[in-house]
Amino acid sequence: MIAFLEGIVRLIREKSIVLDVNGVGYEIYMSDAQTRKQGDELFVYTYEHVREDAILLYGFTKEEDYEVFMRLIDVKGIGPRSAQNILAVCPGRQLIEAIENDDIKRLKSLPGIGAKTAGQIVLDLKGKFVSVDAQEKKIDNPVWDETEEALLSLGYKSSQLGAIRKELAPRTDLSTPEMVQMALRQLAK
Repeated sequence: MIAFLEGIVRLIREKSIVLDVNGVGYEIYMSDAQTRKQGDELFVYTYEHVREDAILLYGFTKEEDYEVFMRLIDVKGIGPRSAQNILAVCPGRQLIEAIENDDIKRLKSLPGIGAKTAGQIVLDLKGKFVSVDAQEKKIDNPVWDETEEALLSLGYKSSQLGAIRKELAPRTDLSTPEMVQMALRQLAK
């Protein structure tokens, strides 16, 4: 399997680019193909999709988008083309937030996604983006760390805490009991 390619953009098509890698041209389907310029040097994470009638490469310049794409294609009813169309409209971070917050309305607004598929996406993927969230989670605040431990011991899941993490983790003006109370109020909403 081809995990990534690095080369020079030689051709730009409607939904793909041709990347010259040491004299070999690879056609890579990208949601942002039209924003590329001939001659640009590009590093692309790729997914190689093998069908009976074709071998296709789907590419992403951000590793986060690639990770979200890989999870999306595991959902029943979503293939590589659909997943890429979704990420063209809704970047990886926004999609993760919609899934973790059960935002069915946002998911239904994406191309090719109806109510049933939106529900399936949430059912299959909610809580599965911990590795992606872990990169964002690294905020050095011992009060938040203690608050998070307390909430987890109360039975809350890490995916539920993602919504309040951004607001509370940077706060250094609160004690642990104050932050726990504030977190519980927000989680109760």
